[in-house]
Amino acid sequence: MSDEEPLRSSGRPGTPPPPASRAELRSPPGTYYRRVALGTILPGAGLIGTRWRVLGWVLVVLALVTGLLLLARAWRGGLVRSVLDVAVRPEVLQWIGVAVMVAAVVWIGSIVLTAEQSWPRRRRAGRWWRVAFAAGACLVIAAPAAMAVRYLDVQSTLIDEVFVADGFGEGRDVALADVAAADPWADVPRVNTLLIGSDAGKDRWGVRTDSLMLVSTDTKTGDTLLIGIPRNLERVPFPDDNPLSAVYPNGYDCGDECLMNGIWTLAESRPDLFEGVDEPGRQSTVDVVGEITGLEVDQSVVVNLRGFRALVDAMGGVDVNVRERVCVECHQTPSGRIEFTGEKEEWIEPGLQHLDGRLALWYSRSRAGSDDFSRMRRQRCVAGALLDQADPVSLLRSYPQLAKVLKSNVSADIPAGELSAWVDLVLRIQEGGSIRSLPLTSKVVEPGYPDFAKIRRLVDKAIEPPAATSTASPSTTGSPAPSGSTTPSGSTSPTAPPSPTVTPDDADAADLSATC
Repeated sequence: MSDEEPLRSSGRPGTPPPPASRAELRSPPGTYYRRVALGTILPGAGLIGTRWRVLGWVLVVLALVTGLLLLARAWRGGLVRSVLDVAVRPEVLQWIGVAVMVAAVVWIGSIVLTAEQSWPRRRRAGRWWRVAFAAGACLVIAAPAAMAVRYLDVQSTLIDEVFVADGFGEGRDVALADVAAADPWADVPRVNTLLIGSDAGKDRWGVRTDSLMLVSTDTKTGDTLLIGIPRNLERVPFPDDNPLSAVYPNGYDCGDECLMNGIWTLAESRPDLFEGVDEPGRQSTVDVVGEITGLEVDQSVVVNLRGFRALVDAMGGVDVNVRERVCVECHQTPSGRIEFTGEKEEWIEPGLQHLDGRLALWYSRSRAGSDDFSRMRRQRCVAGALLDQADPVSLLRSYPQLAKVLKSNVSADIPAGELSAWVDLVLRIQEGGSIRSLPLTSKVVEPGYPDFAKIRRLVDKAIEPPAATSTASPSTTGSPAPSGSTTPSGSTSPTAPPSPTVTPDDADAADLSATC
């Protein structure tokens, strides 16, 4: 019996079946699969050949118009820039999540309707294959939509938890122009961000700033200067508007127990002096670094080094040009001998190395066989490598894990509403800016008797290099601080020994690749 012959109903013998349309009776073998496939590729496309053709055309036009608008935005602003600009706006992400869910439901509904309208009514063979094909088509839409909604929710939560609604501290907001303007940094020539590596943990009281790095960026060119602040500086000065300046008018001076890395804990132990301040330790650390360098610190980012390992792993590791052999899971005895605490003797060898989180952490923190200044250089190298190699596309592969690490181990006082402007700034650094490093080593700074006026001159010189005809020596002490710099109390030490001899190369900022 052919498909065109009417079948008898299952009721009374001789009763004709319900009338069927010509399309239902003469459905070619491939029509069903073709229509469902078209509807999966383009919403509504499969309905055009059915009696629901009007709805099909409406969905096709809506999908094409939406796609063209998205392509136009990506073309105008660049794909990566456009995606990142949206990714830092929690309110936009929430609306996108709703839109994705609605679009997915409509799209899946159109596929189901296409399958129902294209089902060969008089063809029983292969029915389960057709059901499976339609179900698979729906899954092709539902799975990525569900993943997209999950990622959007993770990103929105990340922005809310890591960044702040308002600026940190009074007067610390960067005076940005309209964030939606073509250049939100038009009125901000330079921005200074302090990166604080914290070794806080359950087994320790308070926070010790294991590493301090001031990132100073020219907002027009993206040129960036990394300034490592030695954590063992003594007699560090407090600005006059910090309450600790009244307790330590000559700087944090009480011998080798009063070091730069103790400022956070010191401020947190005196809540009576910081009434109404949520994070006195963070604010005081920012204040002191600003006073040391003569730069206004605009924002700060705190990274718990216990999460640094997971952060690097989530990014897929980092490539570093290792300049010196560094031991792993080791310490140095008082006699100078290196002992390994792991199961085996392990070294990070010189040369270009791809470091996972564990090795990157040891490379950044190990002091065995070297000193704090070598350690600071390595930290600047790793920070520069991470900044340069961060690939937004590849990060999506492990994004939920990365977001979890960031939420648990990173906090930034950058206002969430200004993040789109910071996206633009980071892309300027990656696309055309140079990254230089200012080495405040023991050849430049005596940690026990630091000359803060000289440090500010070196910073000023690195940011605004003098003319080639200038013969001024960066190591000269006692000259006035650079214009615009602040002069901290206690910045000179009458009992300090003579400063070490410094050659111009020792104190000059150099391209990061030259030191890494």
